[in-house]
Amino acid sequence: MRVLVVGSGGREHALIKAIKKSERVDYIACCPGNGGISYDAECFNVGATDINGVVKLAKDIAADFVVVAPDDPLVDGMVDALNAEGFKTFGPNKAAAIIEGSKVFSKNLMLKYGIPTAEYKVFDKPEDVIEYIKEKNEFPTVIKADGLALGKGVIIPETLEEAIAGVKEIMEDKIFGASGNNVVVEEFLTGPEVSVLAFTDGKCVKPMVSSMDHKRALDGDRGLNTGGMGTVSPNPYYTGEVAKECMEKIFLPTIEAMNKEGRTFKGCLYFGLMITPKGPKVIEYNCRFGDPETQVVLPRLKTDIMDIFEAINNETLSELSIEWDERASACVIMASGGYPKSYPKGLEIKGLSDGQLDGVTVYHAGTALKEGKLVTAGGRVLGVTALGDTLKEALEKSYEAVKKIEFENAHYRKDIGKRALEA
Repeated sequence: MRVLVVGSGGREHALIKAIKKSERVDYIACCPGNGGISYDAECFNVGATDINGVVKLAKDIAADFVVVAPDDPLVDGMVDALNAEGFKTFGPNKAAAIIEGSKVFSKNLMLKYGIPTAEYKVFDKPEDVIEYIKEKNEFPTVIKADGLALGKGVIIPETLEEAIAGVKEIMEDKIFGASGNNVVVEEFLTGPEVSVLAFTDGKCVKPMVSSMDHKRALDGDRGLNTGGMGTVSPNPYYTGEVAKECMEKIFLPTIEAMNKEGRTFKGCLYFGLMITPKGPKVIEYNCRFGDPETQVVLPRLKTDIMDIFEAINNETLSELSIEWDERASACVIMASGGYPKSYPKGLEIKGLSDGQLDGVTVYHAGTALKEGKLVTAGGRVLGVTALGDTLKEALEKSYEAVKKIEFENAHYRKDIGKRALEA
């Protein structure tokens, strides 16, 4: 098979590494890809949101299967365009991708179908938001931009002053563009967070192994929210009992709700969960593989990923048994100094051979090849992933490898997995 993967980050590199293991695949292309991905796939300079460009590329390279990985093209309807031209795809169509594309839609869906989530209200005027927050007078509170915002459209103000400033940034200054035209204000939930990615063909749901993300930029869960500074799998808080409750009250009801709304979801549905004192609740849905969760989940997948993609495409997922490696997995993100705010690009990365290092897998998120040298090209630069018989062993391997990789002003958290080890 000839497979095209759309996207350019660490998640896409993890998907490509998994696809590369398939005996059914002899050619992988990626658009636009990155410096590290170019060692594993042929990269084409076509933007991940360029729907016409991707359809044309799929035709030019005679792709047998197209994997659309990022949220933007899914929400914009890239899968629909590819299907219309007869391509087999992995990823939800536009009607289903709205589950991530609009927080207002997803919250209203959960309310309508009784899926446990935080209490919320929706607003389209900044003055109404402020009035509501003043009346409630409960802090911290959660304010979310309605649309896509690179995984950063959420603020958690601790005071009224912070809330007012945040509402101004989202709704008036439009730091997330039109995504901030509407906002959702939610109650602040407490408890351990769990990320669960699930394969679904719209009828059957097969959850993957659980993981734990680390969103804040600095040790001790301090600093700004990022796209994720590291992950571990499994998540110790996601017990068999919790998994059973999630399947009965969240996973299956969500798929059934989407079917009833005429928005059948096929692909990978990401459940961001909080294990509250009152049981698991949904914090958010994503319509695709999470980043950097994919970088710890897929290394544990033993089943051929193309068999899974085909089964989802054919709606025969219930007939497929999916096997997982029992070992633990850890990923430490190496970021550019200054991320998630401003940071330099083009700094040479040293310590890797053909983009890799023995004993670990290095997933490239923000890298480029410049005159034969690997350089930084983004905020999150690399994800260094290791497997181990225990989580402690996996983390030790990851951190040992991180110390061997160098670029100027590299920043990474030193406490990835600490909460999981203490659980």
